[in-house]
Amino acid sequence: MAELNGVPVRTEELQALALTNFGHFTTMRVEAGRVRGLALHLARLVRDCRTVFGAALDPERVRAYARRAAPGGAVAMVRVTVFDPALDVGSLGADAEPRVLVTTRPAGAPEFPPLRVRSVPYVRDLPAVKSVGLFGALYHRSEARRAGFDDALFVDREGHVSEGGTWNIGLVRGSQVVWPDADCLAGTTMELLRRARPHRVERLPSAALGGFEAAFATNAAIGVRAVAAVDGFTFPERHPVIAALRDDYLGLPGDPL
Repeated sequence: MAELNGVPVRTEELQALALTNFGHFTTMRVEAGRVRGLALHLARLVRDCRTVFGAALDPERVRAYARRAAPGGAVAMVRVTVFDPALDVGSLGADAEPRVLVTTRPAGAPEFPPLRVRSVPYVRDLPAVKSVGLFGALYHRSEARRAGFDDALFVDREGHVSEGGTWNIGLVRGSQVVWPDADCLAGTTMELLRRARPHRVERLPSAALGGFEAAFATNAAIGVRAVAAVDGFTFPERHPVIAALRDDYLGLPGDPL
């Protein structure tokens, strides 16, 4: 399923994404017509549209497009991409008329095996924006997998942990959750967990990760997923705090799409 402003998208309308790749998006897990953190997803789209295009975006119109495309009764990932098919490299900066592309795919299993990641120095362009320009993040993921890891964990120019390519990372010290204090994309799952459970935000040098008892990754597709290793540091695949976080997240009823 792929619709642009509520109608089947034509191949030529996707040319700007293929060749210029200028836009932003959010990805939602839809279960029985409901989305955890729906308001956060819509707010992100509105905010990023203003940042990227200098244009307003009607969240209720986006919601209607996503609802139309979501498969009834099934569990699916619904991605909403905002871009202007009329913009190319030569016309960037002109007044934009962003349009809404909605695509769907089957959702993965509710539980995923623990991640083994390696840290790499990398800061995304405009970290606070969920942009369609994923080359750097996917390149580092590819290189990490070639080296025998599952993914890459980014550290900033000062060596502090920030985020994964498409996920946030949290750490556990005792019974407390600690999130990195660094420029990153604040994911909807991370934001929901921050609201549900007390936490700390700290600058986290990558060399200090061995002082934590557990680590986990979050995003809308995976929910809460254990991290079993970062570089040479290993963590338990199961931990009561991570289990509680997963229960907190899965217990959220979500909002009707």
